[in-house]
Amino acid sequence: MQAEGLEGRMRAIIGTVRPKLEALGASLAPTLSAVCGENMTPHVAKHARRSVNPPADTWVAWSRNPRGYKMHPHFQVGIWPSHIFMQFAIIYECPNKAMFAERALVELASIRRAVPGHYVWSKDHMRPEATAHRALTEEELAEWLRRLESVKAAEITCGIHVKRGDPLLADGDGMLRKAEETFRTLLPLYRMAGG
Repeated sequence: MQAEGLEGRMRAIIGTVRPKLEALGASLAPTLSAVCGENMTPHVAKHARRSVNPPADTWVAWSRNPRGYKMHPHFQVGIWPSHIFMQFAIIYECPNKAMFAERALVELASIRRAVPGHYVWSKDHMRPEATAHRALTEEELAEWLRRLESVKAAEITCGIHVKRGDPLLADGDGMLRKAEETFRTLLPLYRMAGG
């Protein structure tokens, strides 16, 4: 997505990226529904509130609610100029994020064991940067979770980044398999969040 300005970027997203995200959403929904044990509906980002700044990223998210995903724990696949992300997310609009944080703090040792070291965590889904699981101490992750529990605007994501230029990006079936594998790995977090 190298298009400049809001209009150019939105044209590129709508014409090129969004159809791929819609296809990905439809392809993964049955598998994700089976894994989660409930109907998971895909939602492709519309960027409807954008009026000045063009979006740097875009995504498809799956949640159990057919009307939206932001108020629910969800899974996402999206694209930044630097990488593709596949992740579990609880963003600031989710009303049960404090419940998730409380459960995750109790289960912190099992989370530390279950999440692979190369997976990444982020405290802000609007920024491309993330911290590798292996680089976070238990106390640092606990601090992030306590913040999620107590700060209204707090959020957390966990998943993988596939860097631009990675051969996996040219393998459509491989990308689907990687997304399925990632979501299966992150299922315990989704369950802790009441999913």
